[in-house]
Amino acid sequence: MKNKPIGIFDSGVGGTSIWKEINVMLPYENTVYLADSKNAPYGGKSTEEILGLSIKNTELLLKMGSKLIVVACNTATTNAIAYLRKNYNVPFIGIEPAIKPAAIRSNSKKVGVLATKGTLSSDLFHETSKNYASGITILEREGIGLVPLIEEGKVNSEETKRLLHQFLQPMLDEEIDYLVLGCTHYPYLMPVLKELLPKHVKIIDSGEAVAKQTKAILAKNNLLNFSGKKATHQFYSNTNTQVLETFLESATQNMKVTYLDF
Repeated sequence: MKNKPIGIFDSGVGGTSIWKEINVMLPYENTVYLADSKNAPYGGKSTEEILGLSIKNTELLLKMGSKLIVVACNTATTNAIAYLRKNYNVPFIGIEPAIKPAAIRSNSKKVGVLATKGTLSSDLFHETSKNYASGITILEREGIGLVPLIEEGKVNSEETKRLLHQFLQPMLDEEIDYLVLGCTHYPYLMPVLKELLPKHVKIIDSGEAVAKQTKAILAKNNLLNFSGKKATHQFYSNTNTQVLETFLESATQNMKVTYLDF
């Protein structure tokens, strides 16, 4: 079991931001990544649709031998992870917006959250906000249109910058000092966000925390791979593989993505 891969799925390329953190922290762990770009974005879909897609991805990763599954999608986590944990006999790691650290560190007591509709409207998001943001004003904004632009590789486009300015300005007018990224696609916008935001506004995403949790859960279940062998990584996309390959270039050279109709 220890040599079996960590399975990771997302509604496209965004979850590679999580994969990169896991790969840095756990360099000997084999991985399998599913980019369900055909169905991106998940954020505007119904709970039933998100659950169905999450089940489909989970069952495919289990067929591929996954020993643990990372739901590298905020929308899928907030809408489906409770069901997945109840119905499948492997550990699941989810992604939640990092509201807690932002709330603790904020001096202005005003925190911005940029996320998808599916995340912002979920019970889990409201529960997290209620539990960890007492006395904090949470300014939510739905990042409509951002995921499709990132999926098309248009991270630095004028359209992306225009949308971000439109979403961020109301938060800045309210004097936020932290911006929480509530979608695993959004860390790829970090260079543009740093251009648009004042220097005192800090950006937080969940990547490193998810990698730490993955390591902790593997250790708890005696599943850590101590072989010392070079890890193997399999990436699958159900649309254009070149887009996913582009997002992986910064992590490693010659990373191959295979087309798979799922």
